[in-house]
Amino acid sequence: MLSAELEKVVGVWPLISNIVMVPRTEEEYDRMVALLDELIDEVGEDEKHPWASLMDTLGTLIEAYEDKHFPEPVGDPISSLAFFMEEHGVSQDELPEIGSQTEVAEVLSRKRELNIPQIRSLSKRFNVSPEIFL
Repeated sequence: MLSAELEKVVGVWPLISNIVMVPRTEEEYDRMVALLDELIDEVGEDEKHPWASLMDTLGTLIEAYEDKHFPEPVGDPISSLAFFMEEHGVSQDELPEIGSQTEVAEVLSRKRELNIPQIRSLSKRFNVSPEIFL
């Protein structure tokens, strides 16, 4: 027999099972990301908000999907940058995080190294760890 607490959850599960789930397809993943974005807009950084744990749960499920389906490239910083540029359809003139098109070309040709502010900006833009560009 189920505990009283579990009985309550089982009673509402059909209503929430399309939100709190393990995403298995890109469509489910995209829907969950959109829901998480809505929650983030509402909850913000308020850890005491009643929906904060739901936000954490969705974030964890989304992260597991991303780890499986979108692994971060392993390699040197410039190869990683080139990979992200290709993945996101970004050209050299579309990287203000690095600077001018000339500066971007110098970085990509390995004549110039990325600096810390550029690395921070790129990690935010591509939503990856800054360590990728170190």
